[in-house]
Amino acid sequence: MNAPEPAARDAIGIDPSPQPAPGATPPRTPLAARAAAEFVGTAALVAIVVGSGIQATQLTDDVALQLLANSTATVFGLGVLIVLLGPVSGAHFNPAVTLAEWWTARRGGAGVNARELAVYVPSQTVGAIAGAVLADAMFGAPLVKWSTHDRSAGNLLLGEVVATAGLILLIFGLARTDRLRFAPVAVASYIGAAYWFTSSTSFANPAVTIGRAFTDTFAGIAPASVPAFVGMQIIGAAVGLALVAVIFMRGRTDAG
Repeated sequence: MNAPEPAARDAIGIDPSPQPAPGATPPRTPLAARAAAEFVGTAALVAIVVGSGIQATQLTDDVALQLLANSTATVFGLGVLIVLLGPVSGAHFNPAVTLAEWWTARRGGAGVNARELAVYVPSQTVGAIAGAVLADAMFGAPLVKWSTHDRSAGNLLLGEVVATAGLILLIFGLARTDRLRFAPVAVASYIGAAYWFTSSTSFANPAVTIGRAFTDTFAGIAPASVPAFVGMQIIGAAVGLALVAVIFMRGRTDAG
């Protein structure tokens, strides 16, 4: 049977334009759209964290219930954001993840390049600040009020190393084993668990840490505590990548 002519293909609803082969990598979303997705996603994430913290403190004086409410809202919100924006930008919402991807790409793996790194990180940081301001606005709090929550203790800094290392290990471990389709549930679940098992309640995100300095509420962090937290998160990202390299070591073929 001969293939239909172009006009006939149009008439019966077959798209005559060239189609990608099954399994081919689709064209990448424009960088401007990815930057917008990272801005909106990080802003929404911080608005969820800060807003649910404010709501929780207004509803109960029990700190355990406040943390439960805060962590539950974050788990559901983060999962939804990854599902929605993951196909656009990869849903990093986190400079530590973006830096780890950039490092992986430099080593010959998949990831963002230097230009994308230079766009993603500012988008995430500005988005985090905007999210904190938005949450304060929704609850009638001062739009910008520096947090007074000191988080400079050494055990909290260790918690940030652990929280960030675990997050990087999870994300890049899923990538190494071709199971990134589970990322929305897995990443959100990990963050929810890390709220409870780490001493720092798992910020694990430099942009979110900076954004949370702008609100003097349950989820805030004093500006003086931010540099050490960010430094520990970068160290945690390096530890996470090292663990990925060891645990998910690629085997050699007989020919290799």
